[in-house]
Amino acid sequence: MPAKNLTVNRAALGHRVAYALRHPDRAPRYLARAARDTWLRHRWPDHIAYYRAVMRSDTRADPDAAVGSRSHERWLALGSMQFDYLVGHGLRPGHRMLEIGCGNLRAGWRFIGHLEPGHYYGIDISPDILAAAQDTLVRHGLQARLPTLTPVRDLKLSFLPDAHFDVIHAHSVFSHSPLPVIDECLAHVGRVLAPGGWFDFTFDRTEGKEHQVLREDFYYRTETLISLAEQHGLTARFMADWEDLPHGQSKIRVTHGRHESPESPESTAGPEPGDDR
Repeated sequence: MPAKNLTVNRAALGHRVAYALRHPDRAPRYLARAARDTWLRHRWPDHIAYYRAVMRSDTRADPDAAVGSRSHERWLALGSMQFDYLVGHGLRPGHRMLEIGCGNLRAGWRFIGHLEPGHYYGIDISPDILAAAQDTLVRHGLQARLPTLTPVRDLKLSFLPDAHFDVIHAHSVFSHSPLPVIDECLAHVGRVLAPGGWFDFTFDRTEGKEHQVLREDFYYRTETLISLAEQHGLTARFMADWEDLPHGQSKIRVTHGRHESPESPESTAGPEPGDDR
């Protein structure tokens, strides 16, 4: 996987023109998506409602592509990568897990099979992708594992119990979220996180100017998100070992205060990631 440019501003006109000249075959698809997204933003100015509409459109075309996988083979590989990483960091069958933005269970079906029955709780803003998640459950014969799949209107998590989840996971969620949505999640996730538990999330990292593309893809500096977590009394650290994997996003782990989960190795800033969701 090619190294990701961590300083480029993908929203800049010069970058977009240069990219179109280098990849003229991709320009029509980009323009069609830009036109669609402009219309959807006009109809649904609120970001959550807007992105729910994006997911509805994408899911109807291809549920795997809607969660960022170019093929079903890549869908399987990315799910396996997420699963192996968390198991390697101490995810045990007895843990209670909340997956924010569970999608069509790209990694979720593996988590469900690993955890004790009833210990997996998946939420998503898109009812359409959750219908596809039900298809994934049936395809893998996981009905008896009794997972919970719930559509949500926001990330306040107000309907969930205090200190209930040992592991919270959000893959490719903050990469599609403006800062107020991320702030809302971080303001409330500590309440539902059990003592000694951890919350992993991925994000699109930049070392240059923070920016967004089509209000779908958001690029943040690591220190911005770590500082935001600390404002809510959480401890956050960059997970350098995730950078060794063939994935385009970076990962941060959040815990309560100064407490670290005993299974979690220490991590510091690492090399550039690749370019994939």
